[in-house]
Amino acid sequence: MTKYFLTIMVLLVSATSCASPSKTLNSKTQSNINQGARPNILLILADDLGYADVSFNGGTEIPTPSLDALANQGVVFDSAYVAHPFCGPSRAALLTGRYPHKIGAQFNLPTTGSTTGVDVNEEYVSKTLQKSGYFTGAIGKWHLGEESRYHPNNRGFDEFYGFLGGGHQYFPEQYRPRYEALTKRGVRYVNDYIKPLEHNGKEVRETEYITDALSREAVNFVEQAGKEKSQPFFLYLAYNAPHVPLEAKQEDIAKFAHIKNKKRRIYAAMVHAVDRGVQRVVDALDATGQLENTLIVFMSDNGGKTQQGGVNLPLKEGKGSAHEGGHRVPMFVYWPKGIAAQKDHYPYPVSALDLYPTFTQLAGAEIPTKKLLDGKDLLPALLAKKPVRAGESLYVMRHRTAASDVSVRRDNFKAVRTKATGKWQLYDIDKDIGEKNDISSKHPQLLQDMVTDMAHWSWSNKEPQWFHIHEEGQKWREAAMPRHGETFDLNSK
Repeated sequence: MTKYFLTIMVLLVSATSCASPSKTLNSKTQSNINQGARPNILLILADDLGYADVSFNGGTEIPTPSLDALANQGVVFDSAYVAHPFCGPSRAALLTGRYPHKIGAQFNLPTTGSTTGVDVNEEYVSKTLQKSGYFTGAIGKWHLGEESRYHPNNRGFDEFYGFLGGGHQYFPEQYRPRYEALTKRGVRYVNDYIKPLEHNGKEVRETEYITDALSREAVNFVEQAGKEKSQPFFLYLAYNAPHVPLEAKQEDIAKFAHIKNKKRRIYAAMVHAVDRGVQRVVDALDATGQLENTLIVFMSDNGGKTQQGGVNLPLKEGKGSAHEGGHRVPMFVYWPKGIAAQKDHYPYPVSALDLYPTFTQLAGAEIPTKKLLDGKDLLPALLAKKPVRAGESLYVMRHRTAASDVSVRRDNFKAVRTKATGKWQLYDIDKDIGEKNDISSKHPQLLQDMVTDMAHWSWSNKEPQWFHIHEEGQKWREAAMPRHGETFDLNSK
């Protein structure tokens, strides 16, 4: 065990000494720390999962018993945020620990193949953990670059099974014939959603419903780690469910026959498949004796897409929005050997940006000297049940033509400006989670300070390195974006 790791463990124990008894590390964990056994880390990411679409988060329409069982023995984060309200930028932030705007990754990658990706000089958390001795795997959706230098196997993952694009159809018997017909005609640029899945760069002939296939491969990885490896593991399990296309197994859809809306019914079945898959992975961890010392983090990459079955209530709006429904997500952490079994909630704001520093601290990994991180190590504040960033801000910026949609969350307050309103508004988000009562007139100085804070943050943002489609880039240039002056003008409209 490195001196660096020993120092971290001392700090963690010290940080928990002021916590209430139920929040301290349990006795097994103290022994685990003394022995230097680093935890396995399992990060499970759902795709477009709504805030209210898991029962551990208060949802009542879609039972999620497997996720609930973990959440009820861990800690649920009531105010968990991602760094961007849609897929690609959110994932870039998750793995780099940087706001996507700081690395030019604030748009989804181009559709139907691209030659670009997240800057290879930005080390992913997977690479940092791999260098510290972790066996690493990525399963599922990638969406961070398709060429060799951007490939998961070249970004710190020993194992990769999944697809490189931004989405995929779910039934091989449906997408494979389309792909084969196009390639036989010599078509080179085939839609990502129908390409074969791959294992470490080689195409595979998948036969299962994709969600079940990803769960199967996660089980295989866990079993390999338990039987063949003497090192801890980091597994990034990135389901593409319940992202469109809305496709589910008929036996799963039948379980939700009481839901009248067809899209919602299929969406619910897709969430059910994720829940079922998580249980398979947990069972594999248990069977291989690894569950006790595995840190499991579950979250969504952004809010649910309300037009495609997702529900984010009581949050306002959904995927793509600077309002809460766009970037406040369901999230919990479970770690039997590190967090005593409890049904507890952490009420303070946390960010997906916090995972990189948290994972590396637990792993005793050395962060590259020049590596910048925008998040914070969560564990000391979590165990002490104190705010991880008291008085500090979290930002969201989704570019539109002209001024951007933006929000700033600081403690219990949230300032937000969208194209729809054209003006800055302020909410006490703890008392007004649905953003219904604008209190900007009561706290003008606070609003000014929060807007100025974000304006300062924005000036070091990089120009986008790519755009989702050519027209998007053309509009960016024609509109002389990003036009921060308009975005941060408190006197507009």
